[in-house]
Amino acid sequence: MAEPAPHATKPRFQNRFKPSVVKELMRKVMIDKLDGQEYHSENTPSWSREISDDIRNQLKELDFDRYKYCVQVIIGEQKGEGIRFGFRALWDADTDDWAQEIYMNESLFCVAVVFGTYFYS
Repeated sequence: MAEPAPHATKPRFQNRFKPSVVKELMRKVMIDKLDGQEYHSENTPSWSREISDDIRNQLKELDFDRYKYCVQVIIGEQKGEGIRFGFRALWDADTDDWAQEIYMNESLFCVAVVFGTYFYS
């Protein structure tokens, strides 16, 4: 009986999470969903969910082998005020990475963050 091939402990370079590629993907999803929209608080939960689902589904089509994703989307009303938020995580600095994109129009803002963590088996 043949032994299963051992898994590499690190992803190959071409299969690593690429923040620039993910950032472009997020930008396109946010523009498609929010361009020309006006802020209405009753719409933001569904928009946030749809944007995060679209980003996650498109990430699966990229060739980032064995990565798990956490997608967070925040939508708020554009009133000229600032916003601060933070994230904490434990991860492997050699393999894990993240990307962020911001969309704004006269009425609303949207911040999307994707964390890509490599799944060791």
